[in-house]
Amino acid sequence: MTHDFSRVRFVMVQPSHPGNVGSAARAIKTMGFSELVLVAPKLPDMTAHPDAIALSSGAQDVLAAALICDTLEDALAPVTLACALTARVRDLGPPQSDIREAAHITQSHLAEYPSGRVALVLGTERSGLTNEQIARCHRICHIPANPEYSSLNVAQALQLAAWEMRYALLVAAEAPLLPPSRALSPQPGSTPATSEAVEAFLTHWETALVATEFLDPQHPKKLMPRMRHLFGRAGMTRDEVDMLRGVCTAILSRIKGRNK
Repeated sequence: MTHDFSRVRFVMVQPSHPGNVGSAARAIKTMGFSELVLVAPKLPDMTAHPDAIALSSGAQDVLAAALICDTLEDALAPVTLACALTARVRDLGPPQSDIREAAHITQSHLAEYPSGRVALVLGTERSGLTNEQIARCHRICHIPANPEYSSLNVAQALQLAAWEMRYALLVAAEAPLLPPSRALSPQPGSTPATSEAVEAFLTHWETALVATEFLDPQHPKKLMPRMRHLFGRAGMTRDEVDMLRGVCTAILSRIKGRNK
């Protein structure tokens, strides 16, 4: 986790559905952020509403710490770069970009200005942001959704935006993108099988194929060379060779039992 994550806030303007606020808190936390700001929410106890708590699903800490502001101006007071997320193209207003480019711009801003703070601003579920609200932001950003149906739930839009911001921050910090392995050390069986082990398996495999009469030793054709190429391409591990040798043993045992 880099320090830059703590300098990003997500602003929901006039949210009306507690469930969306709870989902937003969850979206923020899953992406490593923690600062949620609500501007003039419809309900005075929005963050304590049962629907908000239920849909926050483990992110109650983000929900409980959400800042409530009367105006967007108050919410953006400490912010040095604000991006307005909207689905509609605006003829007049701040520069426009897609959400991925906006995430790179915000990351660069945070890197260049150690005291800088950025915000992503989302409007109401029904009508989005007004032109006046957008004018208080420095940039407009869009999610390139299906143009025939681009209406995203506000919490879904926030999740996508938070992901893009997280990705940009992690890449810039050269932080790992994949979750850490839970394995304390590589398992011995996961290492590549030796040539000796593979050769022993192929001998065992050929014996099993002959026993099942799948391979005629008098007319072998090119079956075993093809098998050799097949297993060679597989790049088998020690565990895989042991597993296949177990199959051979089971085949030969079953055939021996039938022949008694």
